[in-house]
Amino acid sequence: MPIKVSKADGTTENFDSLKLRSSLHKAGANEEVTVHIVDEISNSLYDGIPTEEIYRRAFALLREHRRDTASHYSLKRAILEFGPSGFPFETYLGALFKAEGYTDVKTGQIIQGACVEHEVDVIMTKDSKRFFVEAKFHNSPAIKSDLKVSLYVKARIDDLKAVLGGQNISGMIVTNTKFTTKAIQYATCEGLELMSWGYPHGHNLHTRIEAAKLYPITALTSLSKSQKTALLTQKIVLCSELKDHTDALLAAGMADKKIEQVLHEAALLCASGKELS
Repeated sequence: MPIKVSKADGTTENFDSLKLRSSLHKAGANEEVTVHIVDEISNSLYDGIPTEEIYRRAFALLREHRRDTASHYSLKRAILEFGPSGFPFETYLGALFKAEGYTDVKTGQIIQGACVEHEVDVIMTKDSKRFFVEAKFHNSPAIKSDLKVSLYVKARIDDLKAVLGGQNISGMIVTNTKFTTKAIQYATCEGLELMSWGYPHGHNLHTRIEAAKLYPITALTSLSKSQKTALLTQKIVLCSELKDHTDALLAAGMADKKIEQVLHEAALLCASGKELS
């Protein structure tokens, strides 16, 4: 009889070892390590086990083999760890879009519309087109961006177009979790671009992060939760920033040996050395 697993949104599904195997391979685990982890977890399952517990077990086993590969595996959770403030997510998206070739990227801008002012999370340009981005950060994977989000972003874009001209302006909504079906349906109908962790297929937030090799400091397994928070408070969001901001690591209370360990892991992750040794 299949083992049922409990998802973050409260629903259940049958445990799928192939899904676990695929996620480990995508993180860079080789076949030997993947088989070992899948076998270990499969042999310790119980009916109703939360997907979060499966993730924690897989992450712990993967970390024993290679930290940077575990960081790839934990990337979704790393974004969730940005905390209650939307600032790190906006900053992170700005850096991602810059890496993808967008220009004039600015975050946290106040723009006057025809009726009211709007705080726009990210503004950017590509191919003579201006994009106004709404960043919807959630620190729980169970929370989705719903139809209301698509509706108010469309209204915001319309108000901005009335002042700025509508020919070369596009609205975009980016979330680190998921969109509801109705949110996607409405946005598609009204010409809003959407990007979530897994949408659209092949060009979503996950695949774009991996393509740009732009990883957050929260993905580093050598940092404690308090150290991650201390770095985010200092507005250090990217692993690639750490080598030029060792003062921030010192301010977070780390000794020289710890700093060396963190910088080494960050360098491995940024280099995307995804084959296990």
